[in-house]
This record gives sequence, structure tokens and C-alpha cells, in this order.
Amino acid sequence: MEKDCRDGSVNIYDIARMANVSIATVSRVMNHSGKVSEKTRKKVEKIMAEIDYTPNAFAQGLGLNTMHAVGILVPTIADTFMAASVDYLEKKLAEEGYNCILSCSGFELEGKKLQTKVLLSKHIDALILVGSTYAGRSGDPEETEYIREAAQKVPVFTINCNIEGENVYSAVSDNRKAVLEVTRKLIASGHRSIIFATDSRSYSANKKLKGYLDGLSEAGIPFREDMLLYVEKSIEYVREYLKGDSILPFDALIATEDEIAIGALKYAADTGKKVPEDLSVVGYNNSTLSLACEPELTSIDNHLDEICSHTVDRILQYLQNPEEVELVHKITVPYAVIERSTTRFVKE
Repeated sequence: MEKDCRDGSVNIYDIARMANVSIATVSRVMNHSGKVSEKTRKKVEKIMAEIDYTPNAFAQGLGLNTMHAVGILVPTIADTFMAASVDYLEKKLAEEGYNCILSCSGFELEGKKLQTKVLLSKHIDALILVGSTYAGRSGDPEETEYIREAAQKVPVFTINCNIEGENVYSAVSDNRKAVLEVTRKLIASGHRSIIFATDSRSYSANKKLKGYLDGLSEAGIPFREDMLLYVEKSIEYVREYLKGDSILPFDALIATEDEIAIGALKYAADTGKKVPEDLSVVGYNNSTLSLACEPELTSIDNHLDEICSHTVDRILQYLQNPEEVELVHKITVPYAVIERSTTRFVKE
């Protein structure tokens, strides 16, 4: 060999020259593409084995216009929903040979725009947006225009929010229907003063609120503004907030997050209210927190694993067979109400 290749200085160009093939051919061999003859594949693999060559992600992408990398954008990794989503997506994509590049945008529009540009600069093959915050708060199309611009460069897949646009694909749970069902169950069980507590005005939170309002309307229960609480997603904050003088008497609480619901359970313990005899509580996401509290929390399971699984499947379909696959814009995944000890629903 003309060059000592064991010092880490060899690159994909050297491999191509040694095998007398193109850079694209070497990339296809590294990515296990079927578009290489068996004879050529063996020749390239033999050279790589002889020099103990380990390709890096950038080298693998040369000549194929792919880095085998997917960008994942979340507002924060501290949130249990976000963390669980990233964990599932990263594992499933790694199984298929894709690297993940994670970025946290925060909740403000400028941060979202900036981190989207950063991920696109990494030559990703697809972009995943996790969380309903990316659908915007006001419904103003300008809040999501940067996403449609990104979709002109790579396919964009959203989790738990729906964004209209070409090359944008969404996977969501039916949040409105889930909360509507819970509201109906609480009303059928005798509750008439039901509070709705949320920490957000996001796309997802607004869908949940719509289900709650529809449930009250069906039963002829008038809605008052003080039945809707905007709170911090903090167990201790909710615990103390519910003790305030401005809170009307209530016999049930629906929360958009399990943490908020557990704050209500802490409030009940502090004030001597029995759960579920005096107060029924329902959370959302069916996180591990719903099992860690006492009593165990009734929670809506939005089947996050299924949402993420659909997302990965569609990414792979798009990237591996772009000419043959036509993806539907939006997939809605069924939810489940997991009843535990914080409710006593009447059997219908």
C-alpha cells in the first residue's frame, strides 16, 4: 500500500482510489446498499478489513446525499413526555442504522427557528418535532412558516401536533375525544363541579380543553371562567395554588399533565379530602408518576410508543422508497383511559 492506513489518516477518498471505484460506490458499500455488485462489494470490504478502516458518519454520507442522520427537536429534555419520546425514537432509529442529532429549542418562536436551522446545517435526512408547542399558540400560520420552509429541504415529522404543509407529516393522539370521554365518565359518576387544570395554551392543551367544554355542554353544565385553571407544571405549585381563596369548591379535577394531577392529590391530603370519595382526579400521559403516587392516579394514555413507532416507520418508508411511497398527512393514534384509585367511574 502507498500509505500507512492504520494511523487514522485514511479516508473515504483513499478507499475509493485503492479499490479503483467511485466515492459513491464506497459509500453504498458502507451503507449496505443493494446498488453495488457482489464482486465490487467484496473488493471494497476486503480493503477496508486489511487496513482496519472504521468509517465515520460524514464519510458514509459522501456521494449518497445522505448522512443517515435524523434531527430531533424538542422544547426541553427535562419534560418526561419529551424524554420518553426521544428515548424511543433514538433506539428505534439506531436499530435501522440512523444516527440522531438532538437539539432543545425552548418554547419561544425565535429559539425554534434557530435550532431548526442548526439541525438542517447538520445535513440531516429528516426532522422530527416533538411536542404541540411547534404548532404555535395562536393558530397564526406565520408561527409555523419556518417549519414549512424546512420541509422544502427535508421531510418533517411532528409528534403530538398537527401542522399543515407539503412534506410535513403528523402523528397525534385524539386529545379532544380522550378528555371528552373522561368528562362524560365523571359526570355520569355524579360530579358536577369539575375543574380543568393546564399549564399550556398549546395545540394539544387546546384540544383537551375543547373535549372538556364539549362534555360540560352535552350535560347542560354551565362553564365558568374560574373552572379553568392555568398553573405551573409543578406538584408543589399546584398543591398550594388549589388552597387559594379564589378557587371555587370542586369535586373533580382533570389535568393535562400527570404532575398537575398529583399536585391535586397532595392538596387533597393536606386538606383532609378523601380520594375518590370527596374528590376525583384524572391526569394525562399515563407516565410512571401515575403509579408512583398514592393513591395511584387515573390517567389518559396517549400511546406515545405507538405515535413514535408510526413516526419511525413513516420516516423509513420515505427515506428508503421515496418514489414508491405516498404518506398520508396525519395519523391519529387511539388513546386509552387507565382507571386507577383516584376515580370511581360508574360502569356504563
